[in-house]
Order: sequence, then C-alpha cells, then structure tokens
Amino acid sequence: MTDLLTREEYEALAASLELPTNAFVDGAFRPAQSGKTFATVNPATGAKLADVAACGPQDVDFAVAKARDAFEDGRWSRLHPGERKQALLRLAKLLERNRHELAVMESLDSGKPIYDCATVDIPETIHVLRWHAELIDKIYDQVAPASDDHLALVLREPVGVVGLVLPWNFPLLMLAWKIGPALAAGCTVVVKPAAETSLTALRVAELALEAGLPAGVLNIIPGSGAEAGEPLGRHPDVDMVSFTGSTATGRRFLGYSAESNLKEIVLEMGGKNPCIVLDDAEDLDAVAAHVVNGAFWNMGENCSAASRLIVQKGVRERLLAKVIEHAREWNVGDPLDPSVRIGALVSKAHFDKVSGYLDLAKGKVLMGGKAIGGTHVEPTIVETAPDHRIAREEIFGPILTVIEVASFEEAIRVANDTDYGLAASIFSANGKRALRGARMLRAGTVAVNSFGEGDISTPFGGFKQSGFGGRDNGFHAHDQYTQLKTIWLDLTDSADTAID
Repeated sequence: MTDLLTREEYEALAASLELPTNAFVDGAFRPAQSGKTFATVNPATGAKLADVAACGPQDVDFAVAKARDAFEDGRWSRLHPGERKQALLRLAKLLERNRHELAVMESLDSGKPIYDCATVDIPETIHVLRWHAELIDKIYDQVAPASDDHLALVLREPVGVVGLVLPWNFPLLMLAWKIGPALAAGCTVVVKPAAETSLTALRVAELALEAGLPAGVLNIIPGSGAEAGEPLGRHPDVDMVSFTGSTATGRRFLGYSAESNLKEIVLEMGGKNPCIVLDDAEDLDAVAAHVVNGAFWNMGENCSAASRLIVQKGVRERLLAKVIEHAREWNVGDPLDPSVRIGALVSKAHFDKVSGYLDLAKGKVLMGGKAIGGTHVEPTIVETAPDHRIAREEIFGPILTVIEVASFEEAIRVANDTDYGLAASIFSANGKRALRGARMLRAGTVAVNSFGEGDISTPFGGFKQSGFGGRDNGFHAHDQYTQLKTIWLDLTDSADTAID
C-alpha cells in the first residue's frame, strides 16, 4: 500500500483527475443553495484547481436535518453492529483501490509532498477506518455491581448528530480520525472540511455511497468558517462538535456551544512541543534524525511538530552538527516529485505568516532562513532564548528553535513553560531519568528516545490550551461519540414488596 509511482505517473494522474466540487448531503452531490462557489488552488503553483460549493447557513440547516432524519429512523444508529462494520470495511477497501488518485488529489490541494501522501497519509487513513470498523462489535457494555434484588446495566448509546470540523494540514487522515469512531458508534455526521482542502473529503463521500453507507449518514459541507463552520457550531440540533484546528478557533466553538444548546465540544488544537536531548543521550545520529523528522515533517504544519529543541549544554555542539547534516537532506521542490520532502505551504496567507517569522530570526539562524517563490520555506534552524516569540508562538512551518539548557531540571522547566501541552519527547540513556522526565512533562503524548505520536491504539490529545473534552485514536475516541445510559432493574417480587 505504500508503493510509490514515478513523478511522470503522478503528473499524468493529476492531469486526468475529475475533481468533486459540490456539497454532499443526503446521499447526493448538490450545489450550495446560494449558488456561490469559492476557488481552491494548488498552493505549489497558484493555479486554480476547481470552484467548490460555498455552503452557508441554509446548507448547514439542510445537512443537519438530513443527518437527524437518518439518525432518528435508525438506518445507521440501529443497524446491526456487524453490518456497520462491513460498510466501513468496504469503504476502506475502496480507499485502498483509489489510493493513488487520493494521494495526488491530496497533494495538489494541500501542497503536501506526494511522498508523505502516498506513504503515510493514505495508508494511515485506510488503517484508521479498518481499526475502528473492527472495534464496532468488540466494545462491550457493562453490568454494574448492585444488590441481589437489582440489575444495573450501563449502556453506550450514540450521541446523535455530530459536527466534525477539520483542519487543512492532514485533510484525509483527520477525516478518518473523526468519522471512524463517530460512524462506528452509530452517529450521523456533518463534516466541514477546511476551505483550503475540501476535495478529498468530497471524494471520500462519493466512495462511502458506493460502499453502501445510507443516505444522510455522512454529509460534507465545504465552505468558510464564518459561513459554514459557525452555523454548524451554533446549530440547535447538533448534539456534539469535534474540532481540530487553531486554539483561537477552538475558543469560538466553546462560545457557540454556550450560546446555543450546550452541545458537547471536543477540541484538539495547537502545540509548541518540546524535544529534550540530555547530555547522556546515545547515538546522536539517530537522535538527530528524529529531531529533524519531528520538526520538518509535513513542512512543520503539524500540531505535534517537535518545534522546540531543548538541548543540554554538554551535547549541544555535537548534536547540532548532526541535526544540520540530516536537515540538508530535506529538499524543497515540486510536491508531485516523490523525491521531494518539503512541499508548499498550504496557502499564500500561511506562507506570509511563516515567512514573517524568518524576519524575527535574523541574526539567530544556524541553517536555512529563506522563503522561496512565495510558496515554500526551506528547513530553518534558529537558536534563541526561551522567551523569544519564535520559541513561544506556534509557527506551523519548517522552523526549529534551539534552546540551550544547563541541567535536566532546567530542561523540564523550559519545556513546561508554554500555554500548550500536546506532545513532547525526551532523549536520555538513563531509563529512570527519561521516564521521570516523561512523567514530569505536561503533555498528552510523550515519546521517549524517539519522535512519535503513538499509533491508532493510543489516545491522542493535549493538556492546557492544546485541547480537552476527549481524545482521538484508541478505544478512548469512541467515548466522545457515545453517551452512557444506566438502566436500573428491580428484581424483587411484587408480593414481597407489598409485604415490606
């Protein structure tokens, strides 16, 4: 499934793609009711790919109503768990069959390197859907301890109609992270993809219909945050919203909930993630490879990117030499070239934001520091103090900040001195010290002697302003899409009750 094609083959696929452009509601593609569209462009070239339906409040109302109908009549929520499983497995099989097309579509729409799309994003998307599908008929409800005269059942029930609001950095994978457990639980969903990257979500909806998901179960409404995202967050008939994106926007969804029906909100937001390398770390070449991958994978457009390298003084010079050596292998270029590791930033607006930080880094750059063609930023390494803006603000680009510390204690203090708490990593040959540090780090996922986010079996989410309310991945992801119901049964004989 990770087989790579040639650049020429990817370019031929790109030229032949038929791009979906309309919203997908109640099992059919439909233009926005206003007739409005917006252009989605290839960020690597600036060329328009398509005009996509610009959904607004009327479209949100229609999609939520159809999702509610589908939920209440039980066509999905009361379908036998085994049948829901088979439908999602068929969808995963169709994704696998169309994996090359999806990889190209994702790369064109987001600027991501085709290498990442073909070897990580698409295979992981398929794996996530299969994993959650297989879990459907393997999660058991419970019987609570009660007296001999009572039986207490604790049941999971689907929460209802769910709004899923996606980011632009991993469009397909984040779609899978959300629809996998939501659909497995029996919910019906209304998905609002990021305006920058709507195409693959619409293609998945088309494949879901082919896989046999009933109409109204999976609905996709492309559009802006103001015109589609906010109405979804405020909608009185949406039971829950799961949001992945910026902390600023996540705050808004809490407000939308408070001002409407107090719908449940799950937030997965930003990060300024520390990577601690202590002076007893072994195999600095391997450490450097992890640091570079953590900082520059997906152009640093990753909420769990290892954007702060906190290195103990005794190993700083040797480690940085190896980090720079590895970083030079991350070449910048055409995203459809499978040899390229750094693609285009997702939009001109985001390019302007990231390149603006390069101006702040002047005089502190150890490597890189150039913006290229209004589309790319080369891998950049900057050394600065822990209180500098570059070391504190989430850049979401290929800029690694290096902070020197004198001790283990200082490393932990600097690492935790942030508003975020999504991910962290620590490198040390002393197992006890590494594990003690992992326990002390205020982050939802801590990798020891590696850069990593866990896998589909481990819950993913953050502390502090990185999010709350639930976790993606693992059994725990199903919790946010279900509600617990207690059924209390009195087993006493009615005659005995009367005598008492």
